[in-house]
Amino acid sequence: MTTLLLADHDNATLSEQTAKALTAALAIGEDVHVLVAGNGARAVADAAARLSGVAKVLLADDAANAGQLAEPTAALVVRLAPAYATVMAAATSTGKSVLPRVAALLDVAQVSEIVEVVAPDTFKRPIYAGNAIQTVRATGPRRVVTVRTASFAATGEGGSAPVEVLAGEGGPGLSRFVSEALSSSDRPDLASARVVVSGGRALGSAERFDELVVPLAEKLGAAVGASRAAVDAGYAANDLQVGQTGKVVAPDLYVACGISGAIQHLAGMKDSKVIVAINKDADAPIFQVADYGLVADIFEALPELARKL
Repeated sequence: MTTLLLADHDNATLSEQTAKALTAALAIGEDVHVLVAGNGARAVADAAARLSGVAKVLLADDAANAGQLAEPTAALVVRLAPAYATVMAAATSTGKSVLPRVAALLDVAQVSEIVEVVAPDTFKRPIYAGNAIQTVRATGPRRVVTVRTASFAATGEGGSAPVEVLAGEGGPGLSRFVSEALSSSDRPDLASARVVVSGGRALGSAERFDELVVPLAEKLGAAVGASRAAVDAGYAANDLQVGQTGKVVAPDLYVACGISGAIQHLAGMKDSKVIVAINKDADAPIFQVADYGLVADIFEALPELARKL
């Protein structure tokens, strides 16, 4: 049998999350077909075809797929599903929207946010805010799986898979795409940045957050993150939240500034290659996972660090 991987894209470019999810799909040991459901997305299909290990790319170019709504995309996947043993997607907003609907329509249990492929039907996934790893065996007629991409390296290019054009499924009319607005920033995207500087509630205000965390991030060429406490207090925007209920990141360097290290936050960043913690509380839980810890007042340490950089 074969694995079907739903591509994550914006109709113009293929997301790096797809290349990471592909690494998980290839670990199953079966041929992998990549499904690109979009509108005017030929360039995305060509990019997917260049990924190493892809056996075939399926391009469903239809106006109903322009917004990648759950209903038409799920209907398309269900139509194709009989030919596949496994249906996978990155655990992005698109994957989390489409695949639960696919699983329901196929009447199978979804395995969510896997971090390791043990066997073609067995996977590991975090539970209890990442404090335990559960090994799950999918016993249904086919497997529906989302991938926590922070746990997988991106598959490189070097392939030349054929692109097969499919007829679209059309729109069922249950929802419609209205518009989207993207925030613009000179800093890297938080989900894929190599360096992340995050601030916590200890910063005390949105002004202090901007004065202390942002300059340090700019010096390091880093993305800016925040704890849930900082976001709830209004110091940072919602899309900067790192943690169990925010974004899961695994950069080469993660700098936690004034973050205590609650388990919900650790669940979103503990897979970082190097973790640096700056906190005046020597007993803060963040130091238990940090590779380097600095017990210091962030209001003194951060400006000095930025000056030295």
